[in-house]
Amino acid sequence: MIKACDLTKNSIIDIDGSPYCVENISQQTPSARGGSTLYKVRFRNVSTKQKLDKAFRGDDTMRETSYDTKEVQYLYKNSDRYTFMDLETYEQFELTYDDIEDCLPFLIEDMEGIVALISDGRVLTLRMPDTVDLEIITCDPSIKGASATSRTKPAELVTGLTVQVPEYIAPGDIIKVDTREKKYLSRV
Repeated sequence: MIKACDLTKNSIIDIDGSPYCVENISQQTPSARGGSTLYKVRFRNVSTKQKLDKAFRGDDTMRETSYDTKEVQYLYKNSDRYTFMDLETYEQFELTYDDIEDCLPFLIEDMEGIVALISDGRVLTLRMPDTVDLEIITCDPSIKGASATSRTKPAELVTGLTVQVPEYIAPGDIIKVDTREKKYLSRV
């Protein structure tokens, strides 16, 4: 059992006998004294991809789905299929675009550190590392003398993701990106 206040993105919860992955969590703290914090959670059914929105108090409990975790490596893309390899057994498996849509902005070939959540021999979802290092392909030219606290500009990364970066960043730089927030963290 897991409490609503302990939920994290990509937690797998059993709702009415089906596994649901936590997609988004927001907190609402009531202004009245004694009011408990509400957690609004958007779930996505792992097999049907159907969304489900629910609200919980912080001490409400839910049942976690039992699953195994395996570290996998992303190998390559072929049409709309993405091939991964289990790093323990070296077995390969494929997932479709719909299965890993949220992970695509961060996937580069030969990437390791990805964790597959597996139940009954089937991959439920992938859990990306909290941060990844990606190269900037295009952005406005860097401004000489720009400080780290000044304005930002959009930069397109090698995966197609666009993030806001400080003005001193230039094309070709490698940056650290937060996969949960899709935000720039620092230059590598």
